[in-house]
Amino acid sequence: MATKPFAIIAGVGPGTGSSIARKFAQVYSVVLLARNPGNFTTVVDEINASGGQATGISTDLSDAQSVNSAFDKITQEYEGSALAAAVFNSGGGFVRKPFLELTGEEFSSGFESQAKGAFNFAQKTLPLLLTAKNTPSPPTLIFTGATASLKGSANFSSFASGKFALRALAQSLAREFGPKGVHVSHVIIDGVIDIPRTKAWTFEHEDAKLSPDAIADSYWHLHTQPRTTWGFEWDLRPYVEKW
Repeated sequence: MATKPFAIIAGVGPGTGSSIARKFAQVYSVVLLARNPGNFTTVVDEINASGGQATGISTDLSDAQSVNSAFDKITQEYEGSALAAAVFNSGGGFVRKPFLELTGEEFSSGFESQAKGAFNFAQKTLPLLLTAKNTPSPPTLIFTGATASLKGSANFSSFASGKFALRALAQSLAREFGPKGVHVSHVIIDGVIDIPRTKAWTFEHEDAKLSPDAIADSYWHLHTQPRTTWGFEWDLRPYVEKW
């Protein structure tokens, strides 16, 4: 049974989620959630081999039953420990397609993965964050947004609808739970992230992609902000990104 504070990272893949997990694992035990265990197995093994504490749980964030099952395991393993931070980093629901070619299922996928997934995650993490005691920094809930959180571009109606809803949820939760001591933030990731899938993508400037490790540093900074100066929404983009 764990005793030190822990963090939950939901939506872990080979890029941003793994970098966030490594960053938070420097101080906390970490629980990594992803639908596909292959997305978190490597980073869980890496953290544990380096002296940290990590566990992974296969979870479909859009499925309430799956989320409930995951949190039953978490509360059992971490009974007596404080949840210091929770990060919703799901990238699901990404559909790029002309609107008239979208199926109803494809359109709903944006809402299911982003808004509903975030709802399921927040409903389980907020009670733990509200009761967290003696954590090094204020209990924190961070949501990962995207360019689509602010701009519904052509062919992105599904993803943008989900991301708009996610941002609205984050705003509402920040206003409700901030006065109760939980720091809720929304981070807009605007640009191409430097992950294995985008390694072959070339740009005019070699540093035109977002560094996952730098994103993780920004998330950690948000988490460690004192209650007197909380940031709600941050935009992170490469210096050459048009916006």
